[in-house]
Amino acid sequence: MNRTLALSAAIAAGATALAAAALGTQSVDVGDAPGMTEIKINAPHHNGELEGVVWYPANADGRGKIIAENGVYYGVEGRINATLADGEYPVVVLSHGMGGHYRTMAWLASELADQGAIVVAINHPNSTWGDFDLAAGMNHWTRAQDITAALDWVTADPMFEGHIDDSRTMAAGFSYGGWTALSLAGVLGSHQGYLDHCAEFTAESSHCNDLMSAQIQLANADPSLWNASYHDPRFTHITAVDPGLMWGLSDSDVADVTADVRLIALGEGEDRLLATNFDQSGFADLLPDVQINRFAPASHFMFLPLCKPEGAAILEDENDDPVCTDPEGSERAAVHDAVIDLIATDLGLLD
Repeated sequence: MNRTLALSAAIAAGATALAAAALGTQSVDVGDAPGMTEIKINAPHHNGELEGVVWYPANADGRGKIIAENGVYYGVEGRINATLADGEYPVVVLSHGMGGHYRTMAWLASELADQGAIVVAINHPNSTWGDFDLAAGMNHWTRAQDITAALDWVTADPMFEGHIDDSRTMAAGFSYGGWTALSLAGVLGSHQGYLDHCAEFTAESSHCNDLMSAQIQLANADPSLWNASYHDPRFTHITAVDPGLMWGLSDSDVADVTADVRLIALGEGEDRLLATNFDQSGFADLLPDVQINRFAPASHFMFLPLCKPEGAAILEDENDDPVCTDPEGSERAAVHDAVIDLIATDLGLLD
């Protein structure tokens, strides 16, 4: 399926709607699950706040809860408002895809916290489920500013003072969030390059059709903001899973990259999205020291949470499948485990 980022956004948004239930009040036995606390972060660039969550290694207190579970997705175990376990930990800041939500990253955040990381995940205004405006959401630089604000928050919060190893700091993102992570590494956007890409692939890219429409008018975006640097040198590691917006770039757009970068591709052939294909775009060739992992059979949507057996039928009724319909021969849980291990290894959490 040669699907585009626009379709990805629509499907992710529909699926995430089901995942955005409140935490609830019932306590359950979650064993030695990591801690989790919902947070709000000041975001002057939005004239408001960012909603998010922080996961962390925890003591055996707090309120046990199954988090981000619904009729479609399995949830994860966490200890709400548990106390931080003693130790020094790397930090990971997560960026969701277009139309996504921090809850759909819970499977990754909770496992990394369980292995010994402090993980912050936030919702990006204008490109989050329940707060979606494609025109404003394409101001990709605000997402990088969101992640910088999240790192500012966790490094200044008294709870984590003295517990952060700032030599191991990662931005990790999926789809549009993959581009967010790359921009923090120092990758520059190319407004004209992306317009040229959309002109070339208009016939096969509904994503480009949307961006070039009278409603969005990507051509009118401010090139000075689109092409500016949003490099945050505090990030030592970057993981970008099926990143968007990396078409039309050149060597000069990656000249200031300082972090260790890992690219992860989901799917091959018709199962790989055009908009996030860093091989076809030529982006992978621009980073000589990049580490690349490719998973196949797989699909873009396998980075979303594990689906329950009835999940596909529910989403078909909502016109949101194939979120839960994976390619034949693939195993979503195995892909999740492999990605977790790659990130944990990069952060020195695994031998």
